[in-house]
Order: sequence, then C-alpha cells, then structure tokens
Amino acid sequence: VSQLTPPKDYRSQLLEDVFYGFTAYRKYLPSKYFYDGRGSELFEQITELPEYYLTNAETEILAEHADSLMARIQPDELVELGSGSSRKTIMLIEAMYRSGPGRRYVPIDISEDALRAAAKELCGAYTWLEVEGLVGDFVADLDKVRRRGRRLIVFLGSTIGNYVPTLRYSLLRSVASALDAGDSFLLGVDLVKDEATMVAAYDDAAGVSSEFNLNILRVVNRELDGDLPLDAFEHVTRFDPISSCMAQSLRAKRPVVANLKALDLAVSFVEGEEIHTEVSCKFTRSQVEQDFADAGLAVDDWLTDSEDRFALVVGSGG
Repeated sequence: VSQLTPPKDYRSQLLEDVFYGFTAYRKYLPSKYFYDGRGSELFEQITELPEYYLTNAETEILAEHADSLMARIQPDELVELGSGSSRKTIMLIEAMYRSGPGRRYVPIDISEDALRAAAKELCGAYTWLEVEGLVGDFVADLDKVRRRGRRLIVFLGSTIGNYVPTLRYSLLRSVASALDAGDSFLLGVDLVKDEATMVAAYDDAAGVSSEFNLNILRVVNRELDGDLPLDAFEHVTRFDPISSCMAQSLRAKRPVVANLKALDLAVSFVEGEEIHTEVSCKFTRSQVEQDFADAGLAVDDWLTDSEDRFALVVGSGG
C-alpha cells in the first residue's frame, strides 16, 4: 500500500467539516463520517436487508456478465475506485483471470486500513494476483496511478449517486482523462423506480438505516467531546423527483442545545430542523448517457438485472 498524496490529518479535517456544517444556514455533516468501525458494520447489515435491493441486483448482473465482459475488454489491470464489496470485486478478479491476461488489481481508497485488509485477504487467496493498494482521493489522484497495460476502471455500488452533479462531473472527467484507447470503465448505477421501493431501501423496517444515520452523531460526540442527544433526532429519508435523488437527514424532534467542547461551539436546533447527511441519486439511461457525454465518455453497453432495478454501464473514452 502506498500514498498517492500525503494523507490529511483526520481530526483537523473533522474539526473543520463539523464547524462549517453546524454553522451553515442549513446544517449538514459529510457522509464520509458515517464509516467508523460501528458505521461500517451497520452498512454491511444494510446491504443484507430485504429492502436494500442494490447489492443483490448488481451482483446478479455481475454473475451473468462478468466473464463475457472480461473476455471482451481483456484488461491487464483492474483499477477500482473505493475499496468496494469484496464479493463483487472477487467476481471481477476471478473473471479477469479466466478470460484474459490480467493479473493486477489496484484499489484506490481514502482508508489505508481497509486497503491493507483487502490486500492481505486477496493475496492470501490468489497467489497469482498482484495487488497495489493506493491511498488517495480518486477524483484528484486518478491521473497519478501508473499504468500497466490495458486498463479497466471500476466504480461499483452506485456510489456515484452520493456525488452532487458538479462533483459527479469532476469524477467522470478524471476517469475520462485516465482512459487510453482500448481501456474501459465499468460503472454501477441505481435506476429510478417506484418511490416506495426506493424509500424502503433507506428506511428499512428493522431500523438499521436509522441506526446507521444516527451513528454520525455518535462519531461527532466521541471525536469532538460533544453531547448531542441521539434520542432527540429521528432518521428522515425522502425522494426529490426534480433531482432524482434520495436525501437522508436527521430531524430534531424537540428543541436542542448541545456543546462540542473540541470546537468550543454551542449548537442549537429548533424542533423540526434537519441535519443533511447524505444524498443518493438515481439514474435513467438518458441521464447517464448525458453525464458521460458531458465528461468526454461514451456508453458502450448497458446491462441491467432481471427487474430493471440497477444497471452496469460499460463506457470508454469518447
């Protein structure tokens, strides 16, 4: 595992982000702070819930098409943005081995610990696989990844839905710049569907999504010596048909005054006030084609699951 750029100090970044988020006119917290140890465990639980169709739908597509994709693309290396789901990544790695010359896997992630754990597991299971974990921001640092032949860049899980349009454009532009002739891009996108199905995926009956959302307040309390009362906030998720995005927030059930000692900051909430925590945008084929075209990419193939809930988009440099 190596660094693409010097890592930012986690605590100083957290102090800055929480200060700006809690003093903004509309309060917010960056969704990256969901994923402490507890948050990561809760998210893994979410992916196994019956309401959360995204993981199963994407896995279904990969199970059907991974071998044919790799046989057609013939990559020498698989570059993954984000550490990804090991189950889905392994499907692609094994298909790469069966179908062509590729023996190199390059995951890029902000978490060095996650990369080391993944590299250790994969190298133990696949002696033929070369793993080079890179710590960095794949929007800013993708052009720094050294090339070893034909490349397939992968971004699974519809994580791109967490990017607002301006950041989505920046990401896709970075991908376009990192692709040479013969390279490919594989992108997972969650599709627009009936609102009830989408809402249920982020507000499950067992309450795991609610617990996951509230966990961000636990992180803030622990790291910044805060006393935000978790029982004063409730999980809220809604679909915005104009942006085609699910929005998650935490809504104050009563007036709240809390202190964050590390920031020397008192923060207050009126009843009904919300902290925005995450956006999860959904897509149509025409929207993806437009986003790709704007960034200098072309859609070469569009693969969906049996219920048209999710799509894997195969792209290349425009």
